[in-house]
Amino acid sequence: MIELFPAAKRFVANHGWLVSGHHFSFADYYDPNNQQFGPLRVFNDDFVAAGRGFGAHPHKEMEIVSIVLKGQLKHQDNTGRSEVIGPGEVQRMTAGTGIVHSEFNPSDVVEVNFLQLWFFPNERGLTPEYEQKAFEISKMKDEFVPLISTNTADLERGAVRIHQDVSLFMTEMDQGVVRTFSQEPGKRIYVYVLEGDITLNSSTQLGRRDAARITGIERLELFAEKDAHVLLIDLP
Repeated sequence: MIELFPAAKRFVANHGWLVSGHHFSFADYYDPNNQQFGPLRVFNDDFVAAGRGFGAHPHKEMEIVSIVLKGQLKHQDNTGRSEVIGPGEVQRMTAGTGIVHSEFNPSDVVEVNFLQLWFFPNERGLTPEYEQKAFEISKMKDEFVPLISTNTADLERGAVRIHQDVSLFMTEMDQGVVRTFSQEPGKRIYVYVLEGDITLNSSTQLGRRDAARITGIERLELFAEKDAHVLLIDLP
């Protein structure tokens, strides 16, 4: 089954300095029927104004993935760690037993757009830690590039390790390109179109910022109606 979640129907929180599209219940948005998809608990598409950000706040027992699409995001935490994430970079933070951190836009002029995803870990009580890598966007023209994974083959290709049985891929598709994704029986797929238009299995059309939750389908065909930039998550 392919369940479409159009961008136009997504809850968007507009705080002036922050515009955040919530794929699942989060903060002031609560829907008892939209809590998670497998271990994927939070998926926010955030736009943060120049010089603004999130003050120090705690996290615990969660795998938090940040992907910067435009601009820069600066991260600091109570361990003394400070990192700047730029376009094409991915950071995985294991909150584990607990950590306090802040995130803000270090630019005085440029807005930052980033995705933040939270996954329930497959093990509790982990020591807080990080991993951050930059990926060559040009390689996404040829294939699904693994950004986050626990799969050995994906890790050998340069993916950032996560403490959960999920793999997160990105791809760029020119108009007319067909790309196929296959997975084991009984798993889930989450698709998010960052830019462009695609059709899934010749039946379901997705446009810019549309999402789809897919179950019971082992072979998914993506057709680019227009040039497209797509995020795909393989979930248990």
